[in-house]
Amino acid sequence: MIETATATSPIAPGRSCGTCTLCCKVYDVPAVGATAGNWCPNCLPGRGCKIYEARPQQCRSFLCLWMTQDFLGPDWKPEKARFVLTMDAMTRWLFVQADPGAAQSWRKEPYYDQLKRWAAAGSRPVIVFVRKTATALTAHGETVLGEIAADERLVLRDLPGGRQVVEKTRIVA
Repeated sequence: MIETATATSPIAPGRSCGTCTLCCKVYDVPAVGATAGNWCPNCLPGRGCKIYEARPQQCRSFLCLWMTQDFLGPDWKPEKARFVLTMDAMTRWLFVQADPGAAQSWRKEPYYDQLKRWAAAGSRPVIVFVRKTATALTAHGETVLGEIAADERLVLRDLPGGRQVVEKTRIVA
Protein backbone atom coordinates (compact mmCIF):
# COMPACT_ATOMS: atom_id res chain seq x y z
CA MET A 1 0.00 0.00 0.00
CA ILE A 2 1.22 3.48 -0.81
CA GLU A 3 1.47 5.69 2.26
CA THR A 4 1.59 9.48 2.49
CA ALA A 5 5.00 9.45 4.14
CA THR A 6 6.41 7.90 0.99
CA ALA A 7 4.73 10.35 -1.37
CA THR A 8 7.69 12.71 -0.94
CA SER A 9 10.36 10.03 -0.80
CA PRO A 10 13.64 10.38 -2.63
CA ILE A 11 14.13 8.64 -5.95
CA ALA A 12 14.11 4.86 -5.54
CA PRO A 13 17.38 3.07 -6.33
CA GLY A 14 17.81 2.37 -10.02
CA ARG A 15 14.97 4.67 -11.09
CA SER A 16 15.21 7.49 -13.61
CA CYS A 17 12.82 9.14 -16.02
CA GLY A 18 14.94 8.00 -18.95
CA THR A 19 12.78 8.33 -22.05
CA CYS A 20 9.56 8.86 -20.07
CA THR A 21 8.12 12.36 -20.52
CA LEU A 22 4.43 11.63 -19.87
CA CYS A 23 4.24 14.11 -16.98
CA CYS A 24 4.98 16.78 -19.62
CA LYS A 25 1.67 15.92 -21.29
CA VAL A 26 -0.84 15.20 -18.54
CA TYR A 27 -0.48 18.21 -16.19
CA ASP A 28 -1.17 21.91 -16.33
CA VAL A 29 2.04 23.92 -15.94
CA PRO A 30 0.88 27.55 -16.20
CA ALA A 31 4.43 28.95 -15.97
CA VAL A 32 5.20 27.52 -19.43
CA GLY A 33 1.71 27.53 -20.96
CA ALA A 34 1.27 23.75 -20.72
CA THR A 35 -2.28 22.39 -20.42
CA ALA A 36 -3.30 18.92 -19.32
CA GLY A 37 -3.68 16.60 -22.27
CA ASN A 38 -1.25 18.43 -24.56
CA TRP A 39 2.51 18.17 -24.77
CA CYS A 40 4.31 20.99 -22.99
CA PRO A 41 5.75 23.33 -25.62
CA ASN A 42 9.19 22.72 -24.07
CA CYS A 43 9.00 18.92 -24.17
CA LEU A 44 10.79 16.76 -26.66
CA PRO A 45 8.59 13.64 -26.25
CA GLY A 46 10.69 10.62 -25.35
CA ARG A 47 13.81 12.76 -24.97
CA GLY A 48 13.33 15.41 -22.31
CA CYS A 49 12.94 19.10 -21.66
CA LYS A 50 14.33 21.83 -23.93
CA ILE A 51 14.58 24.19 -20.93
CA TYR A 52 15.65 21.63 -18.32
CA GLU A 53 18.09 23.96 -16.53
CA ALA A 54 15.50 26.77 -16.44
CA ARG A 55 12.34 24.65 -15.94
CA PRO A 56 9.73 25.96 -13.48
CA GLN A 57 9.70 24.91 -9.82
CA GLN A 58 6.55 22.84 -10.39
CA CYS A 59 8.57 20.64 -12.75
CA ARG A 60 11.73 20.66 -10.59
CA SER A 61 9.89 19.34 -7.53
CA PHE A 62 7.73 16.76 -9.31
CA LEU A 63 8.33 13.03 -8.86
CA CYS A 64 5.72 10.49 -9.83
CA LEU A 65 5.17 7.49 -7.58
CA TRP A 66 6.93 5.18 -10.02
CA MET A 67 10.09 7.18 -9.39
CA THR A 68 9.83 6.91 -5.58
CA GLN A 69 8.13 3.57 -4.94
CA ASP A 70 10.32 0.59 -5.75
CA PHE A 71 7.44 -1.88 -5.32
CA LEU A 72 5.88 -0.49 -8.51
CA GLY A 73 7.37 -2.70 -11.20
CA PRO A 74 8.34 -1.81 -14.75
CA ASP A 75 4.74 -2.16 -15.96
CA TRP A 76 3.87 0.89 -13.83
CA LYS A 77 6.40 3.23 -15.44
CA PRO A 78 4.24 6.00 -16.94
CA GLU A 79 5.51 5.62 -20.50
CA LYS A 80 4.40 1.96 -20.41
CA ALA A 81 1.26 2.27 -18.25
CA ARG A 82 0.19 5.43 -20.12
CA PHE A 83 -0.74 7.19 -16.88
CA VAL A 84 1.12 8.95 -14.08
CA LEU A 85 0.52 8.04 -10.42
CA THR A 86 0.76 10.61 -7.63
CA MET A 87 -0.60 10.92 -4.12
CA ASP A 88 -2.22 13.98 -2.62
CA ALA A 89 -0.30 14.62 0.60
CA MET A 90 -3.34 16.12 2.38
CA THR A 91 -6.05 13.60 1.54
CA ARG A 92 -3.78 10.60 0.88
CA TRP A 93 -5.84 9.93 -2.25
CA LEU A 94 -4.14 8.24 -5.14
CA PHE A 95 -4.37 10.20 -8.39
CA VAL A 96 -4.09 8.60 -11.80
CA GLN A 97 -3.46 11.13 -14.57
CA ALA A 98 -4.14 9.28 -17.82
CA ASP A 99 -2.73 10.12 -21.22
CA PRO A 100 -5.74 11.28 -23.29
CA GLY A 101 -4.26 9.32 -26.20
CA ALA A 102 -4.77 6.16 -24.11
CA ALA A 103 -7.61 7.33 -21.87
CA GLN A 104 -8.69 3.79 -20.91
CA SER A 105 -5.19 2.49 -20.11
CA TRP A 106 -5.95 2.42 -16.38
CA ARG A 107 -8.77 -0.07 -17.04
CA LYS A 108 -6.35 -2.65 -18.41
CA GLU A 109 -4.58 -5.28 -16.34
CA PRO A 110 -2.60 -5.40 -14.19
CA TYR A 111 -3.69 -1.86 -13.38
CA TYR A 112 -7.46 -1.89 -12.93
CA ASP A 113 -7.68 -4.65 -10.32
CA GLN A 114 -4.78 -3.17 -8.36
CA LEU A 115 -6.28 0.33 -8.39
CA LYS A 116 -9.56 -1.12 -7.08
CA ARG A 117 -7.67 -3.01 -4.35
CA TRP A 118 -5.89 0.17 -3.27
CA ALA A 119 -9.20 2.05 -3.14
CA ALA A 120 -10.77 -0.68 -1.01
CA ALA A 121 -7.80 -1.36 1.28
CA GLY A 122 -7.27 2.17 2.46
CA SER A 123 -10.85 3.40 2.50
CA ARG A 124 -9.53 6.17 0.28
CA PRO A 125 -10.66 6.76 -3.27
CA VAL A 126 -8.48 6.51 -6.31
CA ILE A 127 -9.21 9.43 -8.62
CA VAL A 128 -8.57 8.97 -12.34
CA PHE A 129 -8.20 12.08 -14.46
CA VAL A 130 -8.26 12.42 -18.22
CA ARG A 131 -7.49 16.09 -18.68
CA LYS A 132 -9.87 17.68 -16.14
CA THR A 133 -12.51 14.94 -16.20
CA ALA A 134 -12.48 12.69 -13.15
CA THR A 135 -13.69 9.21 -12.24
CA ALA A 136 -13.58 8.02 -8.63
CA LEU A 137 -12.90 4.43 -7.63
CA THR A 138 -13.98 3.49 -4.11
CA ALA A 139 -14.45 0.23 -2.27
CA HIS A 140 -18.09 0.41 -3.41
CA GLY A 141 -17.61 1.01 -7.11
CA GLU A 142 -16.89 3.63 -9.69
CA THR A 143 -18.38 7.10 -10.10
CA VAL A 144 -17.92 9.36 -13.11
CA LEU A 145 -17.57 12.85 -11.67
CA GLY A 146 -17.17 14.74 -14.92
CA GLU A 147 -15.04 17.82 -15.40
CA ILE A 148 -13.60 19.38 -12.26
CA ALA A 149 -13.72 23.17 -12.48
CA ALA A 150 -11.05 25.41 -10.95
CA ASP A 151 -13.46 26.44 -8.17
CA GLU A 152 -14.43 22.86 -7.27
CA ARG A 153 -12.89 20.31 -4.95
CA LEU A 154 -13.57 16.63 -4.40
CA VAL A 155 -14.84 15.46 -1.03
CA LEU A 156 -15.42 11.98 0.39
CA ARG A 157 -18.76 11.58 2.13
CA ASP A 158 -19.69 8.70 4.40
CA LEU A 159 -23.17 7.33 3.77
CA PRO A 160 -25.34 5.07 5.91
CA GLY A 161 -24.33 1.43 5.80
CA GLY A 162 -20.63 2.18 5.58
CA ARG A 163 -20.72 3.29 1.95
CA GLN A 164 -18.62 6.19 0.75
CA VAL A 165 -19.13 8.48 -2.19
CA VAL A 166 -16.90 11.09 -3.80
CA GLU A 167 -18.65 14.32 -4.75
CA LYS A 168 -17.71 17.66 -6.27
CA THR A 169 -18.22 20.74 -4.12
CA ARG A 170 -17.73 24.42 -4.87
CA ILE A 171 -15.15 26.36 -2.92
CA VAL A 172 -16.78 29.14 -0.91
CA ALA A 173 -14.70 32.30 -1.01
